[in-house]
Amino acid sequence: MSRFQRVIESNERLFWTLHSAGWAGFALIYYIGSFLHDVRPIWVFIIMLNAYAGWLLTIPLRYVYRWARKRSVLNMILIVVASCYVVALVWAVVKNINYWEIYKHGYRPDEWYMYFTNTINSLIMVGCWSGVYFGIKNFQMLQKEKQNALKASTMAHQAHIKMLRYQLNPHFLFNTLNAISTLILLKENDTAEAMVSKLSNFLRYSLDNDPIKRVPLGQEIKALRLYLEIEKVRFDDRLEVVWDIDSKCESALVPSMILQPIIENAIKHAISKMENGGQIAITARTFGNDLLMDVADNGPGADIKEGQLSRKNGVGLVNIKERLQSLYQRNFAFSIEHNQPSGVRVRIRIPYEVKDV
Repeated sequence: MSRFQRVIESNERLFWTLHSAGWAGFALIYYIGSFLHDVRPIWVFIIMLNAYAGWLLTIPLRYVYRWARKRSVLNMILIVVASCYVVALVWAVVKNINYWEIYKHGYRPDEWYMYFTNTINSLIMVGCWSGVYFGIKNFQMLQKEKQNALKASTMAHQAHIKMLRYQLNPHFLFNTLNAISTLILLKENDTAEAMVSKLSNFLRYSLDNDPIKRVPLGQEIKALRLYLEIEKVRFDDRLEVVWDIDSKCESALVPSMILQPIIENAIKHAISKMENGGQIAITARTFGNDLLMDVADNGPGADIKEGQLSRKNGVGLVNIKERLQSLYQRNFAFSIEHNQPSGVRVRIRIPYEVKDV
């Protein structure tokens, strides 16, 4: 069964449930009101007949109103008013006949217009039924529009996150392919082949993981080790990596590929600038209900103003902050600081969450 069919069936059940419950409520209130008068027990039967007549006569209004809603506002109002009046008129006649035939034992009025007495009361009831019908329909329409707007916003939000994630791949690919090209020119084919294999595995991980979803930090660390193995082919002993990952953090959920741009940034602006190479320290630990992650280098440092780098044309760190903001709104922290005694330290704080089993 399609979603459209399920929605139709749900609307059908809702209409018949509310329609029947409404007229049952009318009969109950009518019956309670009869206690104010000295009426015979047969009056209960008349109440049931009148409620059933109202139940039957208002059913066609549903289809008339459905058709009227497609017309202009003025035409819809005219159709609704005319339909309410006609149904109220017929219902008033039915109620009078029930009263005269059953309670008055076949009484006949002297004038024909007496059949239409109490039409105003009937019109009020039919008007209330119509008001509830349009109120529910408008509420459903607003809810549907809200859901459509939310769905569109979610799709745009997800597309934005994917754009941010995949924006980084070309930059990394350029550096790696350039290194592979250099290795081939130097006739270091075995090293180039190993680098291609590692690049293939890393890109497979990168593309297989949906940027919208989060992955365990332990899985992310494996991908980072693979990435750093690729970079070590370029820098050899000039690149030293220190890992300090709390075992409790490995199951924590993090945005996929969230640390790789930071490490890439450190390699580009710190390790590659140092004649003898340098060190990158990657740390992860928990603090209360938060997960704290640090990436620090011992490079020459950078000009940091108000927690932001002054470098131009860089997309990596700005990209990360936008991703974190999209995923966690205000429940995160992202800062760039001077490392001691030298270098840059990037800190990330996000909620500590693990995958439900």
